[in-house]
Amino acid sequence: MEHRILAFAGSLRGASFNKKLVRIAAQGARAAGAEVTEIDLRDIPMPLYDGDIERDQGLPPNAKLFKRLLIEHKGWLVSSPEYNTAITAVLKNAIDWASRPEPGEAPQMAFRGKVAGLMSASPGSFAAVRSLAMLRAILSHLGVIIVPTHLGIPRANEAFDADDNLRDERQRETIRSIGAEVVSFVARLG
Repeated sequence: MEHRILAFAGSLRGASFNKKLVRIAAQGARAAGAEVTEIDLRDIPMPLYDGDIERDQGLPPNAKLFKRLLIEHKGWLVSSPEYNTAITAVLKNAIDWASRPEPGEAPQMAFRGKVAGLMSASPGSFAAVRSLAMLRAILSHLGVIIVPTHLGIPRANEAFDADDNLRDERQRETIRSIGAEVVSFVARLG
């Protein structure tokens, strides 16, 4: 049975290092037998979370779409840039909208029992690891199981070749292994 994995980066930039990175993790998940859906948050824009919008209109259509994608996939691969020592506003906003229950839904139904593999890339020397710690805390609080392996890629502006592959073979294999690890956890959880 193929397991469904959702892969996305918390970045809107077209040439995002994190979009390149999550594609490599998706290769690892596919090689482990998963069906991977890659999405770009740029393609599903959501307004900033606003309780008044939620009360008066319900979840916006793209927030519903993103939430449905989270629900339909048992595992996720998420690559998180770091802006000012934190996860990006677009990633936090998407999580905030998806965490809101609609009528008849259990709280955090898009998150509870899901499995996520986390990674990051940054042109800086800290490799966006502070955003990884923050994302791990947020998702864990919402009930997501985070696989143990993670990796931050420092100096990302030099880390990728012309074909968007990581130059360092060990880094490339670790990122692919995160994809495979998510598939393994999903399979064990049934």
